[in-house]
Amino acid sequence: MSETERPSLSLGENTRLVRAGYNPFDHHGFINPPVVHASTVLFPDAETMAKHGQKYTYATRGTPTSDALTDAINELEGATGTVLVPSGLAAVTVALLAYLSPGDHALIVDSVYGNVRHFCDTMLVRFGVQVEYYDPAIGSEIEKMFRPNTRLVHLEAPGSNTFEMQDVPAIAAVARRHEAVVTMDNTWATPLFFKPLDFGVDVSIQASTKYPAGHADILLGSISANERTWKRLKQANGALGFCAAPDDIYQVLRGLRTMGVRLERHQSSALAIAEWLEAQAEVEQVLYPALPSFAGHSLWARDFKGASGILSFVLSTAGEESARRKSHAFLDGLTLFGLGYSWGGFQSLALEVDLSDRTVLAKSYGGPLIRLQVGLEDVNDLINDLKRAFEAAKGA
Repeated sequence: MSETERPSLSLGENTRLVRAGYNPFDHHGFINPPVVHASTVLFPDAETMAKHGQKYTYATRGTPTSDALTDAINELEGATGTVLVPSGLAAVTVALLAYLSPGDHALIVDSVYGNVRHFCDTMLVRFGVQVEYYDPAIGSEIEKMFRPNTRLVHLEAPGSNTFEMQDVPAIAAVARRHEAVVTMDNTWATPLFFKPLDFGVDVSIQASTKYPAGHADILLGSISANERTWKRLKQANGALGFCAAPDDIYQVLRGLRTMGVRLERHQSSALAIAEWLEAQAEVEQVLYPALPSFAGHSLWARDFKGASGILSFVLSTAGEESARRKSHAFLDGLTLFGLGYSWGGFQSLALEVDLSDRTVLAKSYGGPLIRLQVGLEDVNDLINDLKRAFEAAKGA
């Protein structure tokens, strides 16, 4: 057996990231795969065309470029199959559309990404799906919320912006007893820090825009399914016609090769900043699962192998009237942390979180909630930037 053919299951995560999904000697030894720009694929004869008797038939159904990335993700996720779509939001919505029909009941975690909630409350409801939100801390008690028509449970752990943890195996076990599909947005952890399919989840969703791409310049999402749910996902995605662009796929695959070492830096810097924030008089509370003080820390420590670079904290204010003024002064006082949405790239970012759309969890933490994406800058420089911003907030 040659070196390139050796099984990779016993290799370390960074080694697997470097090698996964592509054999250079399939393409004359070039380390990176070719970028195939295509729509039409030619057939050698009419019979092959009539029977779809070749690997590639049309570019929406796959190319050598997309196969390189999906094969890599399948290996990392332990999935039967993966489809690529143009954004992380599309990855969640395509998964929900794949398994839900009019009259079905769906349980959605209340800490879900806000744009997914908007999709559920508008498109899914419009299509006749009954949507109900649940507390992320519910665990096995979620069984009390099941109805005869409950067909899907959607998880996001940690939750958006406030990072609530979920007892994933307990929820998945309940859903399995009721023959419901379990989908999970695992963008925060990536399959390096948590593998949903190993904990009973059927469909693992990633916004590849974030850590896999890693450079704030690509939009892409992946949906990875186990054997039980793969066929239906593949059929739904084919019917919807979603596919990712070849150059974006190539950029994500290239980013994937360094994701492990980048996550190590994101994690170490975020933990250092979270610990520093806890000691600041201007901070009421820090929300980061890797902190022992965090409510869901024990679940995180039980199931997860690491923590990524995104966290939130509650800014102390004298009262409601000063909250907006102080939060804006804090954000405007930052110079290294850019003000922008998304996360997972190399630059640190900050924004104020809006929780007004929640229906189960608290809508307020008693002060402005600031979310930080901790990037790859030197951590001492980032802490000094935060110090200056706190000083600016004091004078507001």
